[in-house]
Amino acid sequence: MQRKIYLNMQAREEAQQIFWSRFSAYSLDNETIPSRSVFERVSAAPVFARFSAPSFHSAAMDGLAVLAEETFGASDESPKTLSIESGQATMINTGFPLPEEKNAVIMIENVLLSGDGKKGVIRAPVYPWQHVRKVGEDIVATELLFTTGHRFRAPDIGALLAAGINTVEVRKKPKVHIIPTGNELVRLEDYPDTIPSGKTVESNSGVLNGLVETAGGIAEISPILKDDYEGIKAHLLDMVNSDADMVIINAGSSAGSADYTVRIVEELGEVLVHGVTIMPGKPTILGVINNKPVVGLPGYPVSAIIAMEQLVMPLLAQMQGIYLEPPVMIKASLAKDLPSRAGIEEFRRMIVGRIGVGFVAVPLKQGSGAITTLTRANSILRIEAASEGEKAGQVMEIDLLQPLPMIERTILSTGSHDLCLDLLNDSLRQRQPAYTLASTHVGSLGGIMALKQGMCHLAGSHLLDPEDGSYNTSYVRKHLADKDIRLVTLVHRQQGFIVRKGNPKQIKNIHDLFKDDIQFINRQAGSGTRVLLDYELDRQDLDADEISGYENDEYTHMAVAVAVLANKVDVGLGIKSAAKALNLDFVPLVEERYDLLIPGKLFETPMIQAVLSVIATDQFQQRVEALGGYSTRETGQIVPLV
Repeated sequence: MQRKIYLNMQAREEAQQIFWSRFSAYSLDNETIPSRSVFERVSAAPVFARFSAPSFHSAAMDGLAVLAEETFGASDESPKTLSIESGQATMINTGFPLPEEKNAVIMIENVLLSGDGKKGVIRAPVYPWQHVRKVGEDIVATELLFTTGHRFRAPDIGALLAAGINTVEVRKKPKVHIIPTGNELVRLEDYPDTIPSGKTVESNSGVLNGLVETAGGIAEISPILKDDYEGIKAHLLDMVNSDADMVIINAGSSAGSADYTVRIVEELGEVLVHGVTIMPGKPTILGVINNKPVVGLPGYPVSAIIAMEQLVMPLLAQMQGIYLEPPVMIKASLAKDLPSRAGIEEFRRMIVGRIGVGFVAVPLKQGSGAITTLTRANSILRIEAASEGEKAGQVMEIDLLQPLPMIERTILSTGSHDLCLDLLNDSLRQRQPAYTLASTHVGSLGGIMALKQGMCHLAGSHLLDPEDGSYNTSYVRKHLADKDIRLVTLVHRQQGFIVRKGNPKQIKNIHDLFKDDIQFINRQAGSGTRVLLDYELDRQDLDADEISGYENDEYTHMAVAVAVLANKVDVGLGIKSAAKALNLDFVPLVEERYDLLIPGKLFETPMIQAVLSVIATDQFQQRVEALGGYSTRETGQIVPLV
């Protein structure tokens, strides 16, 4: 099959204009639904009141219903006595109908009742219609309540019912048919226990379904289609000829030999755009068949989501005559340099938190297939196509993915990776108020540098000093001498060799890494684990260059464990809890201390005090020790720097 190049690459704004304007006149059918079900629906016709509300004059207060004119002249010097017994005044409760001959209500607090309740003394007059809700005060029968194109909110439902409107004509929700394609895809429902080798769980349709619903639509998902040109073509044509208002084909939009979408759309209709200068999301296809929008979304999850948010969801809203609220934007300082490719508008997933009076934005890893970068991200940075990147410390506008109060309760944790940070985050989220511990893993030394630059709230570190065997203190004195830093011990943990179950290569010590049949996976430079390995090699006068795989590294203990589990390597250096989590074997090497490094100026802030409070609890410490390979004997203790 001949590969298809991108013929109609367009900038995002141009692609939006081409696509959205083509369907500016697209209209949805109407339907009539109960008023109680109209929340977030859009009116298809003007709505007029049938009843007035209130439909009778009613008391707005508890008190006496009176004819206002009979109270004139009442004062402290000349109080008036009203007869309840004769009907001159009538006791009334809030909301009750006003007697026909009355036109005001005296608040009960302003009435001195006689012991038998037959008379009431007042010391001030009331004016006509005081404390009375008159007929039609809120709604007058026949008045226009809502215009065509109104998006109903919760209070609107009350107004509809009060006005006697039982049903409303609304626009139908746009129906979107989603077609997942790919020979490698399987449904999780068909393989709940083990996924076959070489297969991938089809998950994009679930994400796209949620985004369609967010834009006010209804999604219908077809069975997974194989990469078969005629089969995809026939199904697409059936869906275009169905009652769907839009059809989305997921995967097959790129330029590979099995990417058929653009050729099929060309054959059946018209390709408006093939390729948008955004990253992720470049391979997106925007087309039209039989006057219906047809979209080809990339198969990588993040690419599909970005393209959906930028190009598809606004069109679904436009079909209904509504507009999606733009994200809240704030300005934040970048924690790292962000190189970017000129000519491509890039959407970078970020974690933002407030440090002092400003915000700091930390980038998450790139990758169109890394959907967890979107589940972890609380913000998005858009790097314009004309830019070749942004510099660390630069203040940029950031789109928020979460409410601002949640952003302000985000704790930026940078440095060494440890599994108990996840437990700490889980415990913090259960507090009131809840905090989020957002961890980025750049190694212990990277965390210290982030503290030096004021780009995080705390850093995890387990840096061994080969001179005296201490942890972290000498590095703080060396790199952060001008700052007030507090060291708080989080855990003691076992470091050692992570090997496959049964330890088939019989790895017992560091010398076994030099065997000819051993493939090793390292940790990145600057990590405490790498420092430990290099220390042991130097102490025993061993040459690292003779270890097969020494130059290959990972950024987390779990990534090392996964590499072992997947048989990519035979051994890696890491913590026992990572081995236990994946049911691997572990050969202990050393116990080390893992500390949290915290700026003194932040130590008394509520978020840091929340961290210290959590790690001091028995519940947290018990959960940590259950992971295996941990001791909490000094957890929460402050380590002296001298």
